Amino acid sequence: MTGKHIIITGPPGSGKGTQAVRIAERLGLRHMSTGDLLREAVAAKTELGLKAADYMTRGLLVPDDLMLGLIREELGADDGRGWILDGFPRTLPQAEALSDLLESNGIGIDNVVQIDVDPGVIVKRVEGRRVCGECRAVYGIATLPGGEKAGCPKCGAPLIKRSDDEEETILRRFNVYREQTEPVLDYYRKRGGKFVAVNGNGDIDDITAEIIRALK
Repeated sequence: MTGKHIIITGPPGSGKGTQAVRIAERLGLRHMSTGDLLREAVAAKTELGLKAADYMTRGLLVPDDLMLGLIREELGADDGRGWILDGFPRTLPQAEALSDLLESNGIGIDNVVQIDVDPGVIVKRVEGRRVCGECRAVYGIATLPGGEKAGCPKCGAPLIKRSDDEEETILRRFNVYREQTEPVLDYYRKRGGKFVAVNGNGDIDDITAEIIRALK
């Protein structure tokens, strides 16, 4: 495996998913989104997907061992390009379990990228976020060609606002992230590899450029 192995983290609404896709494209990496992997496994009705779906339909968090199982499957399909991991780990036990899994596969983490954003900026961004009901593409209505009523630019399906994109929910998730993730950040700072913290309050292109500079 010759490519870089990068973890990207940040609070909900920080734009880490968007930046992960951009970084993957620019550096020739695979984008491993645990959210996408989970949805794909559920849709395909794989053994892991069926187990995960049972938790999801009951409104419960998917256990760490299932999430690690998804990542393990993806590692088995690795093509040597390297990857950027988006959405995991979120807690210290997850980070420790992920390290054990990666080390057993002879993989080290080259970089951990933290996107830091002010709560007020996140609220403004997320309240203006819409998701395609079909292809799940995400858009900001402020820059959406044709406006929200025009539908998804990719597939034409209606756009929806997710229930967890309300201000109260956003701030609660932000606080939970801060409580759970600070130990994760300290864990990676101490383990070696390059820890990269970037200001995520600005323009999307500027943030991408800052991350690329830091990684190089």
